[in-house]
Amino acid sequence: MNPHLLETLLDVKARADLAGHGGKGAVYEDACKRLVCSRATLMRQLKEICMKPERKRRSDAGVVLLPKWEAEQVSVYMMEGYRANDKKVVTVGKALEVLRANGKIRAEAVDTDGVIRQLSIGAVSRALYHYKLHPKQLRRPSPAQPQASLHPNDVWMIDASISTLFYVPEGGLADMSPAEFYKNKPGNFEKIKRQRLTRYVITDHCSGAIFAHYVAGGESIVNLTESILAAFAQRPGQQMYGVPFHLVMDPGSGDTSAFKTFLRRLLIEPVINGVGNPRAKGQVEGAHNIVECDFESGFKFTHVPDIAWINAQVGRWMRWYNSNKVHSRHGLTRYAKWMEITQEQLRLVDVELARKLITKKAEERTVDQWLQVQFDGRSWWVKNVPGVMVGEKLMVTFNAFRQAAAFVVATDHDGAELLIEIDQVREGEHNFIEGAALIGREFKSLPDTVADTNRKLVERIATAASTDTEAARARKSKALPFGGTVDPYKHHDDVPDVVTLPRRGSDLAVTTQTTTAPAQTLTHFAAATELRRRGVEMTLEKNRQIAAWHPDGVPETELDNLAQRLTVRAGLRVVGGA
Repeated sequence: MNPHLLETLLDVKARADLAGHGGKGAVYEDACKRLVCSRATLMRQLKEICMKPERKRRSDAGVVLLPKWEAEQVSVYMMEGYRANDKKVVTVGKALEVLRANGKIRAEAVDTDGVIRQLSIGAVSRALYHYKLHPKQLRRPSPAQPQASLHPNDVWMIDASISTLFYVPEGGLADMSPAEFYKNKPGNFEKIKRQRLTRYVITDHCSGAIFAHYVAGGESIVNLTESILAAFAQRPGQQMYGVPFHLVMDPGSGDTSAFKTFLRRLLIEPVINGVGNPRAKGQVEGAHNIVECDFESGFKFTHVPDIAWINAQVGRWMRWYNSNKVHSRHGLTRYAKWMEITQEQLRLVDVELARKLITKKAEERTVDQWLQVQFDGRSWWVKNVPGVMVGEKLMVTFNAFRQAAAFVVATDHDGAELLIEIDQVREGEHNFIEGAALIGREFKSLPDTVADTNRKLVERIATAASTDTEAARARKSKALPFGGTVDPYKHHDDVPDVVTLPRRGSDLAVTTQTTTAPAQTLTHFAAATELRRRGVEMTLEKNRQIAAWHPDGVPETELDNLAQRLTVRAGLRVVGGA
């Protein structure tokens, strides 16, 4: 501003102040003609050279007339009025109108002259701000806690998003036209539900490296598994692979028992993001925006034939972006930072074996006498499994990290799942088990099982011995259990003290009856035997005579008579030829 213009403006200001209220307009109009400028330009220039007097503070400034409990009621009603899309549908005035009509609040004040009047919308709004209850204050985000990870592959974050393209089997991929696919036409989205193109993005939290994978259809456990298995696998020219120790994800298809079991088998700790808290995995949310803007923007300038082509191109993009773009936090490219991973931190996995973990459940196997189980057509040692016993059942599953090992699935005292690694039984020369004891030269024994330990304990208690050797010696000497101090019939003396009352009885009337057993009929052989016992010398002729006299058998009562007849007949002699 030149000195002449400054002097002219000061003159205009002085004349306008002298003109007073109602006369300033003419002064300003004359000045605009002389300076050849608009009224707005003149007023702006006057404002620049003049010091505006400080506005007088209101006498009631800072005074809140609305009680806090009424402010809380207004705040609740306004907060409930917000829709899911964050659109506000309830104003302060509307809330006052409804709550006053329902008798929930009064929102009134008493003037200096004693008249009760309703508080204005502005007064109520100022009170809400004063109490920190205004919806604009309540809907501000909560403070965010900074997060950290220990090393590359310590924490991965995964998230899915619908791509701007949708899959068309006949003609490749096409853009989602805003004229056809917008919020007021949900039916069009329903038509292409199975043709959608879903983008899974995974980030390594420490290095910031980005991995992207495209699948057909929406979010599902199948698409989630295929995407994360693709990230596990080593890729030519790519970094960021292997198995992470933690996986952060949304409560969706990943928050299922099947997928959580899959993660536990791979020794991955799932971290489920809370509902409505996207900041917990803000890194992968930002990576979605990077992929969409830096990679998918090129879809507008080329023909996209199929998903395989997209995944091939996104592989090229990942190699270029992660190798060239410097991360603002650590000042290195993402792949350069990821390369700081150590051998212990990089856990490699057989992808095909890992895929079996999602499709096959753990199998039940019986422990044999060699402390082995049969699984997947092979034998496995279980001698190092805590609490193992011969004949017990164990749940066995694959180990995706080592083909020569498997996992026994167990539970701890709190019910949490434990994975115990077991080794495959190897064969030595002549197909004997490797490490088997050589007969006559070695003595080896497997570690005691729980049953062995408890059996020895019971034996020591039974023989009152302090060592297993003493227990064996006591058994050999036929020592009684418990040192003979236990009377196995002692409990027979523990009879309750019962008072026995006498009872009157009656004499038993005894009647004697004599009965004669029926005579028994003996066979010829039995009769001859009995006669021989009675002293009768039996001959062939006598046997024939008995059969002639008693052809149907000999009655027992005829034995005495028969013995006499046979004896007398044997004593007769022939005298005088008669």
